[in-house]
Amino acid sequence: MKEIYISGISKWAPGLTDDENLWQSWLAGDAQIEQIKESPKLEYTDPLFRRRLSQITKMTIHVVHSLLEKTNISKETKLVFISLRGEIEREFTINKGIIEDGMILPAGFSLSVFNTPISSATLAFGLKGGYSVLYPSKNDFSEAFKAAIAPVLAGTEKEIILVYADELVPDVYGDKRPQDNTPLAFACVVSNENKSNGVYLDDFSNVGKSPSEFLRFLLK
Repeated sequence: MKEIYISGISKWAPGLTDDENLWQSWLAGDAQIEQIKESPKLEYTDPLFRRRLSQITKMTIHVVHSLLEKTNISKETKLVFISLRGEIEREFTINKGIIEDGMILPAGFSLSVFNTPISSATLAFGLKGGYSVLYPSKNDFSEAFKAAIAPVLAGTEKEIILVYADELVPDVYGDKRPQDNTPLAFACVVSNENKSNGVYLDDFSNVGKSPSEFLRFLLK
């Protein structure tokens, strides 16, 4: 496999926020990501822009912002967004509206689609490289990761910005809620060059089936 390096790792989750000490405690098993609807405040964006954003979109914007702050990555770099469930709470609201009212409000629909989080991030920061969105086959994060970094492996892209995010699944789903109901987002640069002590990836055995498992590998 062609050499791959992962750098500029940015992450956010309820209960851990941006606190590096708490993230280290999470790695050690002494702190947990909380299953609540807490979101980043996004003080660096316009109040009207952030007012109606969901948990997943706010987390996505925040980790992209953190990555841009800590790296010199070009705003022409392509982004790839991975999510297991996307805007699940807004999707439920849309479906409920169809059943009960027989209609969809355009504004609500525009915020419920799968690419809302990453498209909102590109709007917030003027990113011009375009983006792709991926849903992991059988909820296996490693499958989406392989597809996401394919352009770097093939040499068609020198680097990409990889973003993952999922929000808390609402209580209304009851026993249909997944066992791993972890609200979490992270972003990183995947490159064929070693940047800023990047994490070297020589095969896919360390990627893991869950996003949390992969993030643990990156932070160790």
